[in-house]
Amino acid sequence: MKIQAINGFKDILPDSINRWRYIEQRARDIFERFGLQEIRVPILEKTELFVRSIGESTDVVEKEMYTFPDKGITMRPEATASIMRAFIEHGMHVQQPVQRLYTIGPMFRHERPQKGRLRQFHQLDAEIIGATEPLIDAELIAMGQMLLDELGLRTSLEINSLGCSVCRPPFKTQLVAFLEQHLSRLCNDCRRRTHTNPLRVLDCKQEACRAVVQSAPSLLDMLCNECDNHFQHVGQALQHIGLDFRINRFMVRGLDYYTRTTFEFLTADLGAQAAVGAGGRYDGLIEQLGGPPLSGIGFAMGLERLALLMEQQGAQNHAEHSMDVFLVALGDKTLNPSSRLAHALRKNGIKTAIDYAGRSLKAQLKQANRVNARYSLILGDDEWLRQEGILRNMRTQEQQPFTLTGTPEEWCSRLIDIIGPAPR
Repeated sequence: MKIQAINGFKDILPDSINRWRYIEQRARDIFERFGLQEIRVPILEKTELFVRSIGESTDVVEKEMYTFPDKGITMRPEATASIMRAFIEHGMHVQQPVQRLYTIGPMFRHERPQKGRLRQFHQLDAEIIGATEPLIDAELIAMGQMLLDELGLRTSLEINSLGCSVCRPPFKTQLVAFLEQHLSRLCNDCRRRTHTNPLRVLDCKQEACRAVVQSAPSLLDMLCNECDNHFQHVGQALQHIGLDFRINRFMVRGLDYYTRTTFEFLTADLGAQAAVGAGGRYDGLIEQLGGPPLSGIGFAMGLERLALLMEQQGAQNHAEHSMDVFLVALGDKTLNPSSRLAHALRKNGIKTAIDYAGRSLKAQLKQANRVNARYSLILGDDEWLRQEGILRNMRTQEQQPFTLTGTPEEWCSRLIDIIGPAPR
């Protein structure tokens, strides 16, 4: 019996990896334009970190974490908590008051696998720590939008405010009172959440629950003056930048640490998995984890969903995998010098393929096309005797003689002069 991948864990094959690399490269470029620095955090953390940050009554902690109870450790279900733990542990706030950080890597949640949602999934995560200004919120959102735009993706932006420790408690009391009047119409999960995590009811995807919450009280109507002022300034800053957005009063996100600004980048092209990226402010999280009383805001984007959306929307502006040169070695006499030439080219940064199997010219040129080579250099016994190979431009099919005098290292220099550096 063949061993197959675990359900919800997916191989990323060579024909897909180039799109992934393109997304990661664009993300790194844009994040660093905004002054973010890369941080890499462990996959395993103490379970307590996620219970204290995400929230004990959230679906993530209650149902979805991969936890080793005897060890008290968990495979990270998201990156923000891990970054905050590293920020506190290493005293990074002492180095500079505002830290801009990003990470890229796998996360793990025991969810029902479906299109765009896996049990091992990958995220781009960006955080700005130590800044409270509404302009920072707008800047971070604009950074996310810039990445989506440069990937050639069409999405919409929705924002909301979740208030703070002053205005949220009275809203929760009012919301619970409302939900208790409609318990019979709610799904089982939302009946349970009514007293454990009532804000999550607002985000339920069940049609019956969605119908109920349409008339639920809105936190936006109960924001304290500071939160209301902050939210108004975020909206104004987004408008000044030129970003279109819609206010969604039902957006609550699935993690307890969010305060004030929350946002989502949405698409209609991925079925039920509408969000390709989301985030928000978490002003009390760092202090809650034992650090200084600093604010923060961040977002995450799913690589699987970004790659799938690029395919769905036909965003093909990423470079295809290609080789610069394919060396067609025909005959025993040319194998060793061709191998030496291949090594010299690779040392000079030229992506080079060579077939040592001695197949026919036709078969090797087919292989050159399969690896999307820009050029092929044909070196057979006849060419070896004449000391003149044939260089073929695989795009135009034009051919020209190529002198084989001197050493393979000298051939390498002449070849680079002709074909130029590889496009990157």
